[in-house]
Amino acid sequence: MSAYFTIIGLIAAGWGLARLSILPETTPEVLNKFVITLCLPAVILIHVPTLEPSWQLLPLVLIPWLLLAATVLVVLGLSRWLSLRRDVTATLLVLIPLGNTSFLGFPLVEALLGPEAIRLAVVYDQFGSFLIVCTHVLFVVGWYGEGDNPDWRSMGATIISFPPFIALIFALLFGNGWMPASLMSLTERFADMLLPLVTIAIGLALQLRLVPDYRVGLMVGLAGKLLALPGLALLLAWALGAEGDIAVVATIESGMPSMITAAALLASARLAPALGSALVAWGVVISAMTVPLWFWLATLVFGETG
Repeated sequence: MSAYFTIIGLIAAGWGLARLSILPETTPEVLNKFVITLCLPAVILIHVPTLEPSWQLLPLVLIPWLLLAATVLVVLGLSRWLSLRRDVTATLLVLIPLGNTSFLGFPLVEALLGPEAIRLAVVYDQFGSFLIVCTHVLFVVGWYGEGDNPDWRSMGATIISFPPFIALIFALLFGNGWMPASLMSLTERFADMLLPLVTIAIGLALQLRLVPDYRVGLMVGLAGKLLALPGLALLLAWALGAEGDIAVVATIESGMPSMITAAALLASARLAPALGSALVAWGVVISAMTVPLWFWLATLVFGETG
């Protein structure tokens, strides 16, 4: 539970600083820009070159992408039905399919299944969540961040000039083996700064009272992220023939609260930052109850793990 307490503590610290008016009102925006410009590219440069696919673990790769496809179809349908604002739709498209599968997911998987299962969580995180951030999220931010009448040329320019996208292309082409130890150490320090900076920024921007449009988005987002997605992941694991730890890890990881980094990407494009902050904060609190329930149900369906 230490990961939960760390995130909640940092969010609370940011919220307290905002209430005391110690920092300028623009601090959350500055912190998010710092994260997007330096911290997230550093994470990409460290992890992308280490990706190694394995056919045996295919369900862990397929499930997050299938959940993404289902989310896009449902959210776009709900957006029309409920007449949701563009920024609310963008937030749901990003924060429902993407969970905090590393900082929260890894220690929870280890606590529930043992250290041997962490490698399975890494596959789900790297081939699922991480690559979705580098592709789907950048597309959504580029498309919805351009206003009511986006065009492909403007959107393409936004994505191409986006620091995380530049880092992704660079990492795919050149890896990180060329980096001297001193530069790699500096890159790792920037990567380590991602979580505290983003969570404090979320706390600074957190509003407990949301406008009506955001309240609807919050309810839809929490229900989709913590209830619908893990339920669908459990069904997909069964349909794909996954067994034991693989099926349980897929279910648990899909039920993680919304990804903090993804919320920062949305905030950097000024896409409903208050809604994104609320989804992250409330998701962390509520998932402390929902994740154990999904673990119990997954072990009931797929048998004892380990």
